[in-house]
Amino acid sequence: MNPSLSTMAPGRTMASEQRDRTTPMVSIQSVEKVFGTSQVLFDIDLDVQAGETVCLIGPSGAGKSTLLRCINHLEKITRGSIRVDGSLVGYREHLGKLYELHESEAARQRLVTGMVFQQFNLFQHMTSIENVTFAAIKVLRLPKPEAIERARGLLDRVGLGHKMDSYPSQLSGGQQQRVAIARAMQMRPKVMLFDEPTSALDPELVGDVLEVMRDVARTSGMTLMVVTHEMGFAREVADRVVFMAEGRIVEVGTAREVLDNPAHDRTRDFLAAVLR
Repeated sequence: MNPSLSTMAPGRTMASEQRDRTTPMVSIQSVEKVFGTSQVLFDIDLDVQAGETVCLIGPSGAGKSTLLRCINHLEKITRGSIRVDGSLVGYREHLGKLYELHESEAARQRLVTGMVFQQFNLFQHMTSIENVTFAAIKVLRLPKPEAIERARGLLDRVGLGHKMDSYPSQLSGGQQQRVAIARAMQMRPKVMLFDEPTSALDPELVGDVLEVMRDVARTSGMTLMVVTHEMGFAREVADRVVFMAEGRIVEVGTAREVLDNPAHDRTRDFLAAVLR
């Protein structure tokens, strides 16, 4: 199956479509994803507004991480459409048909969405500040002095101003993840995607990373989508919480609605297991 055009407004092309205040920053419509004979996402519909923080929760295997990877086209959707800032992700439209972008075009499009993974993926032969400046210089073509100045400010912001010249092997897991967050922010994305960024950390290192993410949510103005098992974090920072199970969105609401008064038995069973 190919992604559908069913949600595109008649007479408009994505090249000419301009985002206005009513257009979501992220729009996911009727998205499905199939790996071989296994379907992992079923008819996903979700709009995320500019500046909103949305936390995705649910059991392992629910499709949360796959959905994030589809948003920046690291995974190709099987059906449906995803738009970020009004632009169709991974495809272009011409005369009512969809054509997949070349990888170089998709890579440029991904600049709109920064992603922080479970693993830190830092360059081991580079210092913290080199990791943060590298892509900004090579991809964004920022002048080196400007990239370095901005990187210093971001490393200060994540509490690692004193570790600018340290290599990843000299940093704890939590510190490496904070460098990874600074690196993602250096690219000035409109949307930040966090894929369980604390899941690979020792428990005593989780707090510092969550505090950085709280600061990003409160002060950056960026749109955040966060896959997390940290219910306290979701309760504190999320404008909305999305509960997923078995590849489907089960319910969506404010943190108070979903975490304190869930409407569905499946949500109640999950929360009873993780909050006990």
